[in-house]
Amino acid sequence: MTNISSEGTQIEIGPLSDSSLSKVLASYNGNNIIIVVDENTHDLCLEYLITSFPALEKSEIILLPNGEENKVMEICMQVWNAFSEYGFGRKDLVLNLGGGMVTDMGGFLASVFKRGMRFIHVPTSLLAMVDASIGGKNGIDLGPYKNQLGTIVKAKNVFIDNAFLQTLPEKEFYNGYAEMLKYGLVYDQHLFDELKDFKTEEDFNRLDIIERCVKIKVSISDGDLFERGERKLLNFGHTFGHAIEGYKLNSDPISHGHAVGIGMCAESYVSMQRGLLSKDEFYELQALLVKTYPFLTFSDDCIQKIIGIMYNDKKNESGKIFSVLLESIGKGSYHNELSEKEIREALLHISLLAESLN
Repeated sequence: MTNISSEGTQIEIGPLSDSSLSKVLASYNGNNIIIVVDENTHDLCLEYLITSFPALEKSEIILLPNGEENKVMEICMQVWNAFSEYGFGRKDLVLNLGGGMVTDMGGFLASVFKRGMRFIHVPTSLLAMVDASIGGKNGIDLGPYKNQLGTIVKAKNVFIDNAFLQTLPEKEFYNGYAEMLKYGLVYDQHLFDELKDFKTEEDFNRLDIIERCVKIKVSISDGDLFERGERKLLNFGHTFGHAIEGYKLNSDPISHGHAVGIGMCAESYVSMQRGLLSKDEFYELQALLVKTYPFLTFSDDCIQKIIGIMYNDKKNESGKIFSVLLESIGKGSYHNELSEKEIREALLHISLLAESLN
């Protein structure tokens, strides 16, 4: 069992049976415990959790519908009304059992209700384990705009047990893989060098790699909780990625990791065109991303709509679009203003790549 202290959060990596979860639950004796799940974790993970921890036998279950399209205020209002009907209070506990959508939304639900309930995360996807459950970002979407409504409030505890990864379909590993690659690309070249050779489920299940990613996220987010400086590095791939994901949301949705994978290629392309990233490093990264994620084609009209979404990105200032770029593999640079011309050229490059592969 590995214990990592993050300011305000205790993170434990290893089997739940060896963790302090029983002790944490016992500290809420006499209070309500609410378990937030989606349809997948309700069917695949909830029974194991409840049967393993008797303190959860009388928990109330809040079931969220699957899918990013349901990470919206309308669903939150339904949940908050249920919280009121059940008479939940600020000293009750919310346990979020699920992937990134559940930890994002469950943390938001808890942090807003009655000005803040206590909550813990038990992440069940690779993406949630290495990224979404760590660092205090909670949020929901507003139309095509990702995580436009949210809070920065940390979970009291995060329990990471890679046994839950056995419940995932293969494509979900690549959803989390994008966030893992991001850490290597902006912060740790040696991590990237290990990650680029990942091929099997056994690779993605490595606790040592999960731990390294968590430590990077903790180190950066603890030093800059409200994202005024270095934490912006963790948005690499997300300026393009969030806009692509939002654009596709209501027509042909793609996963967050898929969108970020394409976004990392686009932002690396801009980096290379500006002379920051060497051509050799760019083509090495591009080859890995093209092999890992299905690239998309974008018409001129699509590109203009994506640019429109990018103008509503949370990281923007004074109506200007900002992005993370790469100076080399392992070293990112934040707060780089992007021109519409650069964005359009990067998306056209992605389109040409996609066409060449079909």
